[in-house]
Amino acid sequence: MAMNEWCTVIWRYIEYTMSQLLSRLSKLSSRNKTVLKHKNSRLLSTSPYLIVGVFAEDARARGGGFLGDILLFDPAKEELLTVRDKTVSEELICSKVMGASHGWGFFSDLRNHNSVRITDFFNPLASKSDSKIIPLPPLTSMIYGQTEVVWNVAMSSSSPYRQDNEEGDCVVAIKFLGNQLSMCRPGRDLAWTNKLIPFVGFENSNLMYSKRDQRFSLPAPGGNYLCSWDLHFENEPKFTELVFRNLPELPQSEWELMDSCFREDHWVESPSGQSFLVKWYSHVPPIRCKEPMVMVFREDQDTNEGTKTMSYTEDIGDLCIFLSKSEPFCVVASSFPGLKPNSIYLMGRCFAVYDITTKTSRHFERPKGVPESLTNFLPYWLPPFSI
Repeated sequence: MAMNEWCTVIWRYIEYTMSQLLSRLSKLSSRNKTVLKHKNSRLLSTSPYLIVGVFAEDARARGGGFLGDILLFDPAKEELLTVRDKTVSEELICSKVMGASHGWGFFSDLRNHNSVRITDFFNPLASKSDSKIIPLPPLTSMIYGQTEVVWNVAMSSSSPYRQDNEEGDCVVAIKFLGNQLSMCRPGRDLAWTNKLIPFVGFENSNLMYSKRDQRFSLPAPGGNYLCSWDLHFENEPKFTELVFRNLPELPQSEWELMDSCFREDHWVESPSGQSFLVKWYSHVPPIRCKEPMVMVFREDQDTNEGTKTMSYTEDIGDLCIFLSKSEPFCVVASSFPGLKPNSIYLMGRCFAVYDITTKTSRHFERPKGVPESLTNFLPYWLPPFSI
């Protein structure tokens, strides 16, 4: 074989070898990126937290505002987490917390309650010196509504920024005390779309967003219907009948006791899309020695159009539910060591964790390190944060 033919053969062999090597390196790099991404998501994911409060200091922050410490309660470790030296901007100093959803705090101006903004101020992984603050359109009340007293808030996504949101425009919704529901898209809408809630009754249910159904849902008084709104604003609400089965066999005295209690109905969705209706009964006024009573109903798979069949259950598996004045949420307990599976974490008329199987609750003690001047905790559970 001539020398030039040998050179051609050797060159082709080198090309083939390099091609195979680069292919393997590419696959290995892709695999490592996936593993690294998975590890990072786990390393940079927090436990759910309860907002204990903000302890402000006298020190001024660079660029204006004051320095303060955010106090959060970690239910997995049952201890206080302090995020130190957080800049409290001038906008937030003159505001009060009115709600929380997906970890974002809703603030209203103390001088004008119709001036509302949302912020990642309570996110322990966010910037300490430059919290994201998004102003919302001024609130407007309907003829038979009011905007001064908020019941709870909900969001369709954890990212209100349009450019960061892979799920489309985020919609925020505010349920006020009474019959008014207001919705808008941050950074897009110049005004709120107001909806009249088509029923009256005592305030005993929280608004939530179903990622599976892509609708805001609100249990109607009595808990026999679920009222929901889509994200298009112009459509009328949808009513779905809740049909209950497998009710527990309880003595008549216990049913009468529950009838005498204050009841909250919470519609909750698990990370996998499983829906639950949680009925939380509490004594009025709250009595620490009296245990809260909770009933959980799971949505069955064989639900017909227009109805949802709800079965009583005492086993939700490796899940725990968080109920408070924020949007209710559910997490996988084993993903956060220390959380109790098959339990409900309560904040409002009591501060406790409720075991669904044993029907017993354990009240949390005041965390060590909370200043004595901080007497009341903010009643908002925050879902896990991650970056």
